[in-house]
Amino acid sequence: MSIRQFTVLAVLALASVSTATKEKAPQDPIVGTDTVHGCYKSVGTMKKLNTDNFNSQGACAGFCRKNGYVAGASNSYDCWCGDEYPNKADLVDDDQCTEPCPGYGDDACGGLDTYTVYNTGKRVSVGEASEPGSSSSSSAGASKTSSASNAPASTSGCDPESNKSGPNVAGIAAGVVVGVVAVSALIGGGFFWMRRKRNAEIEEEHRRNAAVNAFISGGKPPSSSGGLSMSDSRLDPVMNRRMSDGSIADNQDYSRRILRVRNIEMESEMAAV
Repeated sequence: MSIRQFTVLAVLALASVSTATKEKAPQDPIVGTDTVHGCYKSVGTMKKLNTDNFNSQGACAGFCRKNGYVAGASNSYDCWCGDEYPNKADLVDDDQCTEPCPGYGDDACGGLDTYTVYNTGKRVSVGEASEPGSSSSSSAGASKTSSASNAPASTSGCDPESNKSGPNVAGIAAGVVVGVVAVSALIGGGFFWMRRKRNAEIEEEHRRNAAVNAFISGGKPPSSSGGLSMSDSRLDPVMNRRMSDGSIADNQDYSRRILRVRNIEMESEMAAV
């Protein structure tokens, strides 16, 4: 082998080595500083929120920390953020995350179907996602509980609201019947009250008319027996007198002789004159 060929092979070997970047070893979390948590084959419950042509550990973790997330993950240009790490069952060897970050080649940004996971420095204690197929959470000294996607499955069986029975049909029917009866009673009572009031008004009107008729016909109210009252004028002389009790009535019988009082002395004196 010539010296020239040896040199070319050496350059190619160095180039192949330089294109692969080994991920940093996991570090203990530090508040305010992003640290590598490990290489994972999934991102768990994290969501892809950013794509950056200059992606790196600092760029991705800083983006997640700025938006209030405690965990981040990167794969080449893409950045994921979330509130918990992937499940530890998805943890793989660090030599599977060898993809150089496009923004800083010394940092590893995942690999082939692998992701470099970070602690963003917002909080030291971070939980992890539930194991695939499990509804319970498992965390190593973490304060987070199971992920939001598994929470409904873990609580659906003990939700007291789901065990409530439907509406009480019998109670509703009884209430409707009672309401109808009450409304009918009110309507019936109002009808009878109005009818009684109307009858009383008619009776009162009849009394007033009878009193007016009695006054016009002679000033006497009708007899209690309801029949016509016939009175004999001869039994009540006052009814047939023209002037007063001291006058001589014209309807007396003049065929009988009437005693007269005469003053003889006065008549003789008048005759002498």
